[in-house]
Amino acid sequence: MNSFIFRTKKTILLAGDLICLYFSLYLAIYLRNNFSVSPESWVNHLQAFSLIFAFWLIVFYINDFYDLKTSYNNISLTGTLARSLIINGIIAVMVFYFLTPIFPSIKPQRVLILDLIISGVALFAWRKLFYNFIKSPQIANRVLLIGQGPLVNELAKEISRRPQLGYQVSVIEAIPENLKNYCIDNQIDILISSRSLSANEATASQIFDCLSLGVDVYNINGFYELITQKIPVEHIEVSWFLENLTENSKKSFDIIKRIMDIAMSLAGLAVATFVAPIVALIIKLESRGPIIFKQVRVGKNGKNFLAMKFRSMVADAEKNGAQWATQNDPRVTRFGKIMRKTRLDEIPQLINVLRGEMSLIGPRPERPEFVDLLTREIPFYKERLLIKPGLTGWAQLLGPAYGGSKEESLEKLKYDLYYIKNRSLLLDLSITLKTLRILLGARGQ
Repeated sequence: MNSFIFRTKKTILLAGDLICLYFSLYLAIYLRNNFSVSPESWVNHLQAFSLIFAFWLIVFYINDFYDLKTSYNNISLTGTLARSLIINGIIAVMVFYFLTPIFPSIKPQRVLILDLIISGVALFAWRKLFYNFIKSPQIANRVLLIGQGPLVNELAKEISRRPQLGYQVSVIEAIPENLKNYCIDNQIDILISSRSLSANEATASQIFDCLSLGVDVYNINGFYELITQKIPVEHIEVSWFLENLTENSKKSFDIIKRIMDIAMSLAGLAVATFVAPIVALIIKLESRGPIIFKQVRVGKNGKNFLAMKFRSMVADAEKNGAQWATQNDPRVTRFGKIMRKTRLDEIPQLINVLRGEMSLIGPRPERPEFVDLLTREIPFYKERLLIKPGLTGWAQLLGPAYGGSKEESLEKLKYDLYYIKNRSLLLDLSITLKTLRILLGARGQ
């Protein structure tokens, strides 16, 4: 039920964007043609701009415009929208260059400029209206969180700091004597219990009585995952893995993913033949040492493999033993910083993907020394080895930049387990598009 609400809100947001785009186009034509729009002009522009708008929506998606979990204030919304419209303008110019022979009657220069300005204003106004509407107390879903402890407190904070999701949370430590009447009096829409309902029959019976009110019921781990898109590792047990990680159900997906890994790595290596010699030359000229850096990493099911990268650090970077990478790491060369920002250093890992040692998408491949250390200190750390490591992944996008400590590695594990549980072609596509944003913006680490 709650996922349906999420999809409905995203659909409304998308529909509003489309209305803004087409309204802006009509108004731009109207202003460009001296306050008139002929049917022929409208149809010609409609056909050409519909293709443009499809690309624009993809750019909006990459910039998290349809992620309800991303909160925008006026400054961040303006910045993200402006950046998206600049990219969209460049895309439109490129597309129109090829469309001119097909639509010779269209002179899009002024229309496009007017459209970008008007759509920017319209989209900003629509977004503010939408966010204010779903945060309104009159339509917000009232959430009752029953229980106490660190996870209860953390979930309450996560809900409160995401008002754009349209939730209002209240917390009670113990279940009321008459839970059904409590829900009626407080107009509760969602019940979340921190207790195991299977182990507490009295609590389960009271919550069961509330189903007739149309109340949605969640266990605390499930709702935490829904809100944060990560798994609360410290608060799950072995039974969670038995219930959620049935690998047989992913066999078809894994076959399709392997085919895509082979196709994409071959395509990437073909393109890399033009780039790799230049990269190799710069590495060799800048500092002594090998061009390709090889290092043992842990793969699927704990099997070690030799990962390859273009060397981005000085030759004796680990003369004192294995070290975690850190922000502004002094061991990184000047060109190494550029390679890391653009992910050029990972080109040789396409060979690891082609060999089947890695995938394009998955948890970050870690070193055996760190895997042994973190396995002893973090619960269920080795479960991230249930699938192949990847060049990019959910934790790489949303988690801490480096994972250079126990705390950051724990946070990354939460995202890794979310991906392992929910991996699908759609999620992989989302990760690919968001990675593309990082590559184009040179924001790699």
